[in-house]
Amino acid sequence: MFETTAVIKNEAGIHCRPSAILVKEGSSYDGKILISAPSGTCDLTSALECIMLGMEQGTRISIQVTGPDEEAYAKKLVDLFETHFDFPPQ
Repeated sequence: MFETTAVIKNEAGIHCRPSAILVKEGSSYDGKILISAPSGTCDLTSALECIMLGMEQGTRISIQVTGPDEEAYAKKLVDLFETHFDFPPQ
């Protein structure tokens, strides 16, 4: 298991569109991913569960990855969680 942290940087937090992107990425991983926020924990398989964590801008989260290439994959997830999403992309 590899664990790291990220800080949500998106101005609107992790809402429907960013959570869909995160879940799509998490679903492609062959291991297990757990996201922990002050409000709770979820695996990265459900956009609704991701949204329910209420990850607003500035929220510090923990990312636990267990499986193949866990450290590299965790760093990839940190980059995604710390993305400034812009919809539609400009």
